[in-house]
Amino acid sequence: MKQTSSIASTQESLPRMCPRYEHAIHILGKRWTGLLLSALLSGPRRFGELTMLVEGLSDRVLSDRLRELESEGIIKRVVYPQIPVRVEYELTEKGNALKPVVDAIHAWAEGWIPVETAEKACEKAQALQETDCNEA
Repeated sequence: MKQTSSIASTQESLPRMCPRYEHAIHILGKRWTGLLLSALLSGPRRFGELTMLVEGLSDRVLSDRLRELESEGIIKRVVYPQIPVRVEYELTEKGNALKPVVDAIHAWAEGWIPVETAEKACEKAQALQETDCNEA
């Protein structure tokens, strides 16, 4: 009993995580989101371009991420009414405000993530993507 009350008193004394921070991490921490943001920082991109730039990302997951980022106001979907219809995705003002964050992550990775680790992570992501495609 003593241990349970000790845990409860510790939990009560800890400050609650900021809900805005929690929500931001929930959005930005999803797999592929950081890579998509990085790709869109250089300008508008079409769906196929994003697929080529972010290796291992399936069309289904890309659609989901783009929809989520659009609903959060981070990107916007621009439809050009021509034949065939052209659709581009670009960062909004809110999305462009993430540039210093993305740049900071790039700088941190350059200093702290060994190239071998990054290459292994890429290989693992590609292997997982192939497995997902074969199961579908």
